[in-house]
Amino acid sequence: MVEKLEEGFDVVSGWRKKRQDRALTRLLPSKMANWLISTITGVKLHDYGCTLKAYRKEILDQTRLYGEMHRFIPALASWSGAKIAEMVVNHRPRTAGAPKYGLGRTWKVVLDLITVKFLGSFSTKPIYIFGGLAIFSALGAFASGLAVLYQKFLSPQHLSMNRNPLLILTAVLITTTIQFILMGLLAELMVRTYHESQNRPTYVIKDILESTGQNGDDR
Repeated sequence: MVEKLEEGFDVVSGWRKKRQDRALTRLLPSKMANWLISTITGVKLHDYGCTLKAYRKEILDQTRLYGEMHRFIPALASWSGAKIAEMVVNHRPRTAGAPKYGLGRTWKVVLDLITVKFLGSFSTKPIYIFGGLAIFSALGAFASGLAVLYQKFLSPQHLSMNRNPLLILTAVLITTTIQFILMGLLAELMVRTYHESQNRPTYVIKDILESTGQNGDDR
């Protein structure tokens, strides 16, 4: 793995290609989780759960871990510009003790994955996700409102508006639209406060290249 780092990679992740685990309770959930994480994060790895990994120090210095985010380190590092490699490693069957990971941790992985996806795609522009939800809600309110007007004035049954459940749905969707927009604006203020109060950049610079111009000034 160290030799792989010396080739220019920043993270080398182990792959337990021939796992010595039970197929139903360990292998199948692991394959499903690895496929889901790879699809959502865009970092294609066969084995996110392998703890045998190698990192460059400067990559980990830029990676902030909270809770149980350690399993997503390759994805978090990739969003900082890290080059990821994967290497097949040996895996031996357990000889003592009991595993701490099972099907009961699936829901935690899913919740952490939602957090990682949000941080990777919308941490600096949260209005995009809340604004998108607001648009869908507004479209639903518009369609529901048109249905209410149609049933009131054009339908042969002439359903009364105050007895139409679609009117309540329209009001709820309009309120939801306003709430999503306000949540997006509040999230934008929080993001700016977070970065500016700690002087944290929204990007990472690995190298600064300087060249001397014709007049001897640095460019």
